Amino acid sequence: MRAPSPEGPGRAGRWLARLGPRARRILRRAAQIAVALAVAPWLLLAALAALTPLPPELGAPEDHAVSTVLLDRHGTVLRELRAGDGARARWLPLSEAGDRIQRALLAAEDRRFARHPGVDPIAIARALGQLAAERRVVSGGSTITQQLARTLVPRPRTARGKLGEAALALRIEASLSKREILEQYLNRVAFGPGLRGVEAASRFYFDKPTRDLSLAEAAALASMPRGPALYDPRRGTGPLERRRNRVLDRMLAAGLAGEAEVARARAEPIALAPKGGGLGAPHLVRAVLGGALGPGAGLPAEGAGAASPRGRATSITLTIDRGLQREIEVLAQQTVRGLSDRDVGAAAVVVIENATGEILAYVGSHDIDDAAGLGHNDGVLALRQPGSALKPFVYELAMEKLGFTAATVLPDVELSFPTADGNYAPRNYDGRFHGPVRLRDALANSYNVPAVWAAAALGPERVLARLRELGLRSLDREPSRYGVAIALGDGEVRLVDLANAYATLARGGSYLPVRAVRSFAPSSPPRPSSQAASSVSPASSGSGTPAEPPAVLPERGARVLDAARARVVVDILADDRARLASFGEGNALDLPFPVAAKTGTSKGFRDNIAVGFTPDVTVAVWVGNFDGSPMGGVSGITGAGPLFRDAMLAAARVRPPRPFDPPDPEQLAEVEVCALSGMRPTAACPHHRRELLPRGDAAALSPCDMHETVRIDRRNGLRAGACPDAAVEERVFERYDAELTAWARAAGRPLAPDAASPLCGALPGAPGAPPAGAGAGARVRVAYPPDGARFVLDPSINSLQAIRLRADVPPGVPRVRFVLDGRPIEVGPPFALDWPLVAGAHRLRIDADGATASEEIAFSVE
Repeated sequence: MRAPSPEGPGRAGRWLARLGPRARRILRRAAQIAVALAVAPWLLLAALAALTPLPPELGAPEDHAVSTVLLDRHGTVLRELRAGDGARARWLPLSEAGDRIQRALLAAEDRRFARHPGVDPIAIARALGQLAAERRVVSGGSTITQQLARTLVPRPRTARGKLGEAALALRIEASLSKREILEQYLNRVAFGPGLRGVEAASRFYFDKPTRDLSLAEAAALASMPRGPALYDPRRGTGPLERRRNRVLDRMLAAGLAGEAEVARARAEPIALAPKGGGLGAPHLVRAVLGGALGPGAGLPAEGAGAASPRGRATSITLTIDRGLQREIEVLAQQTVRGLSDRDVGAAAVVVIENATGEILAYVGSHDIDDAAGLGHNDGVLALRQPGSALKPFVYELAMEKLGFTAATVLPDVELSFPTADGNYAPRNYDGRFHGPVRLRDALANSYNVPAVWAAAALGPERVLARLRELGLRSLDREPSRYGVAIALGDGEVRLVDLANAYATLARGGSYLPVRAVRSFAPSSPPRPSSQAASSVSPASSGSGTPAEPPAVLPERGARVLDAARARVVVDILADDRARLASFGEGNALDLPFPVAAKTGTSKGFRDNIAVGFTPDVTVAVWVGNFDGSPMGGVSGITGAGPLFRDAMLAAARVRPPRPFDPPDPEQLAEVEVCALSGMRPTAACPHHRRELLPRGDAAALSPCDMHETVRIDRRNGLRAGACPDAAVEERVFERYDAELTAWARAAGRPLAPDAASPLCGALPGAPGAPPAGAGAGARVRVAYPPDGARFVLDPSINSLQAIRLRADVPPGVPRVRFVLDGRPIEVGPPFALDWPLVAGAHRLRIDADGATASEEIAFSVE
């Protein structure tokens, strides 16, 4: 037992002993009141906490809005779509945050976080003492839980507001674990202007996930919630660096970091990630989110068990390759700059992977920020005239339906076609007619007249039906609206649809819709309860891996083109030699690897198109002006062609080029044909060509009938008749039907003479027999006007109004009769008649001795 103190009960005890009973009662009462006053606020706070509801955001993940990150096919970040509140935000589970940010945050904001119940009396007392001593706020007393409460339910900074904040903090502490509170704080508090949550800030400032932050970077981010605008490093890193160093010192003092670790962190400069990678493929992103690319191309339709992208999908992986995308963006900018003196103001490019239909690059305009050039428009989706780029599909259809082959001879002469608005007379780009041309040469050199002739033979209805089957559904008007000019692109299509039609050709006729989204990850922030970890969004897989969009693909894999004939068209489009006549050597379509390509130019030089493919990728390019103004004489080969070449070379670095597969020998055969007639060569054919034909067509190939061997009197060049052999020589001449004879005469082709040599006997044959040059099946033809033509007299013109009636006449026919309304008119070479227009309905046929009469045509004059 301890001995009593020599001084007795002490001063306090002696002082109390001297007080009377009444004074001691008063003192005890005062002590009780003081204790009550000290405890009452806490009791009141506890009562308020019990009555305060938990914010619904903490219990309903579906109410949690996050920003959506868009990635390229390799996972490279393209851009970030902000959440509904305008902030960049990504939900980060605490287990994936790493320990550095947690240690730094506890040192910066709440060292006693693990021990207090949501409100820290020691911190409050310290803050009040510092305020009284310094007469300014030196440090705050809010805990991490209080800051979370303030973020969830903002209140005025009054005593009443602080009381409500503290009550909510106690309520949160009673409902969630410390780990759950810290996770909610890390994901909900502002870490910078427009940045909600530590992961969004880490990606934005340092371009790395939070778990990969260095201690210095973690301390810098942990500094920001105290003053998101004050410590914004984009305004300068000085204030943030000073605050970061204080946080590092507090980590050292609290034992949350060692001396060496802190020293290294203090020496590390604040190095922000470079900007420039956050706005990748803006036109594609807009097209995907808006559903403009069509079913199956982008995200699944909302309501089908899928997440809506903005605010509910954490990431969307697009099909594009960021490296290829960026390279083609630069190429498009260079092209527009290089053609600015030719009144070119915009360019667009799309690249498609043939095997999948996935878009590898999508450049809607050369520069989305070019206000003068209307760069915000999307040239990949804009409706533009494709010009000659539709010709391959017209010819392939003619091969299927009319028995055409690559060797079929087509007329490239002056022709007219009746339309609802009058007669249509197509002209070639070079202003010339080329006579009989094989289909291969007509397509490779992009001659207009043969393509229109083929479209007329098919009928616009069949041509339009085929183009729509290929996905060109913007051609939605009546066939009569387009007429035979549909073969020259007299209609508007989207560049992406045109590119996919060519990709269908590259696949041998198998159609696939384009696709811009590879996968997406719906947001599913963990619930602040034990069930959160097992909660899986219905649109994601059980493992949490990104869900694949459902295949809403119309007629995916359907065969649209005949495989054998599609392969012949590919062979023509890849034939550099065949297009030399129009494009010359070293043109923009001449690449160092096999490419099947076609250009197109719309009327008035308003649109340039170049589109083509290797076995693996299809590239389509548009060059022009978004306001529709014409360019300065820029054609597809000089405008879009060079950009197509550069884009194809860039795509070849992503998908290394390879040769086209050889033609299937069971379906196709390479045969020798006459270069002029496309038929089986005879001894009279001076030039031969190798041609790829379907086996059935090759077997049925007829002998050439456009070359003939004629006996000629060498003394005057006329038909020899019964001349002595010494005066005769045999020469090879060309022979044309009526449709081509006028062109052949004008072009100086080697036609057999009609007259016999007067130095010899008469030509063999009975009197009245057709001249030797006409041939047994020769037929004359009405060249103009076309059947069904309609002419309108202009009452404002006082002079004579007339048209020129023309006939196509085979060689050997010296004169013809124009039988107009039953009245014959004798006409000789050049077999044309100027006829004054007379109102009424009229009929015309052509008769000739030694040849079959033409069919009668009808026309009218109003």
